[in-house]
Amino acid sequence: MILADLGTVIFWLEILGVAVFAASAALTAARKQMDLGGFALIATVTGIGGGTVRDLLTGAAPVFWIAQPVYPLVCIGTAVILFFAAPLFESRYKALVWADAAGLALFCATGAEAALKAGTPAIAAIIMGVISATFGGIVRDVLSGEIPLILRKEIYATAAAAGATLYTVLRIHGADLLPATIAAFALCFVIRSFSIAYGVSLPVYDKRPARDYPDRPAN
Repeated sequence: MILADLGTVIFWLEILGVAVFAASAALTAARKQMDLGGFALIATVTGIGGGTVRDLLTGAAPVFWIAQPVYPLVCIGTAVILFFAAPLFESRYKALVWADAAGLALFCATGAEAALKAGTPAIAAIIMGVISATFGGIVRDVLSGEIPLILRKEIYATAAAAGATLYTVLRIHGADLLPATIAAFALCFVIRSFSIAYGVSLPVYDKRPARDYPDRPAN
């Protein structure tokens, strides 16, 4: 019974995460003035992209959305709704950024959980959490011709790594799934929100002048 309840919690958390990431993709499609087919495509690959890579790397078979087609249906349904509802958002970019932050925070936990269930070591579970949380956004940005958020000068993957690490540590030490998920979500979302609200970023490489080398002797 407990296992069944845990499975139900994981299922609904993943449905929520897929819907949030699909919404972020649909808002991107709105900014790019795509047609309904474009909305559906970009929402679907964004919503299920990170989990697909996670399942392929952990050897899960079949991939989660093949076993349960409700996931791509959620993506398509979200895309259709936002195709008509996107104009209601006063600032689509702000909505996109915050929707992406919520998806990032959800998937860093569910990705790590899926990896732990597959029997991976802790470090692999953390990496799978980061991949699950970031890969869909990378695909979304590439398809829409944007520089991926993960490559911009802001805290993104680091927030996912912090959430996935906290989740993995809590679960390994016996924490229940829901409290661990809430804690990981909160940590990731707070870090990402702080970066969004205040423009905080990690230090970047400071290019230094090239050293002057003597001319190479002629052959």
